[in-house]
Amino acid sequence: MHCIRVHEPGGPEVLRWEACEPGEPGPGEALVRHTAVGLNYIDVYFRTALYPPPSHPFVLGVEAAGVVEAVGSGVSEVAVGDRVAYACRPLGAYSEARVLPADRLLRLPEGIDDELAAGSILKGLTAHYLLRRTYPVRSGQTILVHAAAGGVGSLICQWGKHLGARVLGTVGSEEKAERAAEDGCDQPIVYTREDFAERVRELTDGVGVDVVYDSVGAATFTRSLDCLRPLGMMVSFGQSSGPVPEFSLGELAARGSLTITRPSLMDYTAARADLVACYEELAGLLASGVLRCRVERRYALREAADAHRALEGRETVGSTVLLPDEGGL
Repeated sequence: MHCIRVHEPGGPEVLRWEACEPGEPGPGEALVRHTAVGLNYIDVYFRTALYPPPSHPFVLGVEAAGVVEAVGSGVSEVAVGDRVAYACRPLGAYSEARVLPADRLLRLPEGIDDELAAGSILKGLTAHYLLRRTYPVRSGQTILVHAAAGGVGSLICQWGKHLGARVLGTVGSEEKAERAAEDGCDQPIVYTREDFAERVRELTDGVGVDVVYDSVGAATFTRSLDCLRPLGMMVSFGQSSGPVPEFSLGELAARGSLTITRPSLMDYTAARADLVACYEELAGLLASGVLRCRVERRYALREAADAHRALEGRETVGSTVLLPDEGGL
């Protein structure tokens, strides 16, 4: 068996293809042979140590799909032969096989293939908790989604539209604007061409939006606050452009008693009942066609460094998967 290990923080070049043995599952654990691994920006955060990894060296990755090959004692959540997927810690998804807690595994329904599962479970569960729990979006509200053509952004646009919201979104190019519009974004804003905060104010007749979903961080944070209506909420759930700068809490009062939160999927799905309920809703919407998750790029797992370069270079739209047993496309 092989995996992608990181021995020191750095660029994509620190991703090393190495032999590793997954070991045998202990009590409450399962051994999963991966068929597809998800690529996410959180992987970059751990690779660069923006999010501190548990130690060096370590195996990257939080999301994958595969088949259960063995289970330890006391496991009731899954059985040998089950098709499963997960999005969780501990890290270790960039591997051909691994052992992990069985209560983090989700059985895949017939309508969800392995690539779709690996490309959608982390992004889909993130969209779920953001829209349904962090700020429960209601019909008639207006939301702003940054990186609207990205993996999470496209699902937020589609799901927000399904919930009856007016969806505004920022993108970096005309091509991505067209993609966001296809996914339910009522008004894509090309931030490289115009000031997104000014455009949001124009589109809302000066009122502002009810909530901003921001995975970009440093480059968008302050202007995102300018987009909110009084009593609106800023949801900062990522920092692809760098950490959010320090700011005074008094700014929230001065801008209209705003609320800000920095949520994490792992907290919202810590209880297995919550994890299963979230995924059942997500899977139902994917299977019915209400939500569409496009797997746009495929790389061999051993080519993870190339996938990271494309991700950081903003060359990707939709989802990208890493394939343990194939050469990529």
